[in-house]
Amino acid sequence: MLAEIRSLNEECGVFGIWGHPNATQLTYYGLHALQHRGQEGAGIVSTDGEALRPLKGEGMVSEVFTPEKIEKIAGHAAIGHVRYATAGGSGIENVQPLLFNSTTGSLAISHNGNLVNATQLKGHLERQGSIFQTTSDTEVLAHLIKRSGYATFEEKAKNALSLLKGAFACVILTEEAMYIALDPNGLRPLSLGKLGDAWVAASETCAFDIVGAEFVRSVEPGEFLIITKDGMRAERFAYPEERSICTMEYVYFSRPDSDIDGINVHTARKRLGVQLAKEVQIDADVVTGVPDSSISAAIGYSEQSGIPYELGMIKNRYVGRTFIQPSQDLREQGVKMKLSPVRQVVNGKRVIMVDDSIVRGTTSRRIVTLLKEAGATEVHVVISSPPIKNPCFYGIDISTAGELIAANNTIEEMREIIGADSLTFLSVDGMVQNIGRTDPGSKCGHCLACFTGEYPTNIYPDTVLPHEKEKVK
Repeated sequence: MLAEIRSLNEECGVFGIWGHPNATQLTYYGLHALQHRGQEGAGIVSTDGEALRPLKGEGMVSEVFTPEKIEKIAGHAAIGHVRYATAGGSGIENVQPLLFNSTTGSLAISHNGNLVNATQLKGHLERQGSIFQTTSDTEVLAHLIKRSGYATFEEKAKNALSLLKGAFACVILTEEAMYIALDPNGLRPLSLGKLGDAWVAASETCAFDIVGAEFVRSVEPGEFLIITKDGMRAERFAYPEERSICTMEYVYFSRPDSDIDGINVHTARKRLGVQLAKEVQIDADVVTGVPDSSISAAIGYSEQSGIPYELGMIKNRYVGRTFIQPSQDLREQGVKMKLSPVRQVVNGKRVIMVDDSIVRGTTSRRIVTLLKEAGATEVHVVISSPPIKNPCFYGIDISTAGELIAANNTIEEMREIIGADSLTFLSVDGMVQNIGRTDPGSKCGHCLACFTGEYPTNIYPDTVLPHEKEKVK
C-alpha cells in the first residue's frame, strides 16, 4: 500500500463538473491548473447520461490528452485526476479516475489522499470474494460500495465512506449523478463552485479560476454532496471530527493563487516569512527564495527584516519538479537543470536563502553549493516550517522516517550536511498562528503529524514499517 519514498511529493488533484455541455474540455483545463499536484499520470471519465467513458495515461496532462481524444468522450459531466504514486505505486492501472463496470451500474472514482485502513479492508473484502484489479487503495471504496446491502446508491456510498479511515477527498461519477465527499477530519482540501448552472468541485480554487467558475464554499468534513439534473443537496456520511487539514498545503503544496478554507495561500506564506524574520535575525545583504513555493515567504522575510529581496535564483520553466524523478542521481541532475543562480545578485553577498521545507537535504545542499559557486560569501538557510521528523500516512510521499534528514540529525548536523553557514526553522506555534486559521484549539484545525508525530487518526499497525512503530504516537 505504501509508496517507496523519493522526496516530498504533493498529494494528487481531483476535479469534477456536472451539467455543462463542454464538461470534458473544462475538466482538461481544470487538471492543467492542478498539474503541480501530480505529474505521473492523468485521467478523465465522462458521461453523456448513457455510459461512462474513460481517457487516461501516464505523464503530464498535455501529454495524455489531445483535442481529438477529448472530443471522443464529450459529455455533460466529467471527473478528472492528476497523480503521483502514493498508495499502490506507479502503473497505468493505478492512474485515476478508476472506472468500474457491472450489471447494476457503472461508477468512476477520483481520490486524493491515503487510507490508513486500506490493508484491513482489502483483506476483509478478499475473504468475501472480491478480486482487486489494481494496487491502489482507491479501489477498496468501489468494492465497499458494490458489496453494501443498502438499497440505493447514495446509501451504499455513504455506508462505504463511513468505513474508511485516513485522508480522502473523493469525487464519484455515475451516469445519473456526481457525488463529492471529504473525510471527517478534512485532511485534504476540497472546494465547491458553480459555472452558470453547472456544479464544479476541485482540490484547489485555482482550478475554478481557469475554467471561469465561481467559488461557492469549502466542502465540510464528513459531508456527502449529491449532484443530479435536479440540482445539489448536502448530506452527511459521518459527523465531523477534529479539523486537521494538512499544514503543508499552506506551506508548500498548493498554488499561491489558491484559497484553502478562505485563506489565500500566498498571503499565508508571506505571513510565515514575516514571523520567520521575527524569530530569526541574521546580518546579511540579500534575501532570496527558492522558486516557486518559497517566494512568498522570502518576500515576507525581506519586508519584516528590512534586508532587500533579490531574485537570486531562476527556475527553468521547462523542467519538471525534481521530486518526480525516480532515482537519486536523476534528482540531483534535475536540480542542476531546474535552478540557476543569478551571479550578479549573489556574488560577494551574504545571502539569506528562504525555503519552505527540508526533507532529505539533497536539494538544499545542491542549492547552497550553487549559490556559493556563484560567489556568495555566506549562505544562511531559513525554513518557513518546522523540521519534518515524522512519516505521513495521509497522502504525502514520506511514509518512512528513514530518509527524513531531520529525523536522524540535529539541526547543527543538518547545517553541516547541506553546507550552510546557518540553518534555522520556523517554530510550530509561529507557523500555526500565522497561517491564519481560526478553528478553536491550539492546533487551529491543522494536521501537524509530520512535525510533531501526533496523528489525528488511528494509525493501523501494518501501515507502519516494523522498525519505526515506536516512533508513531
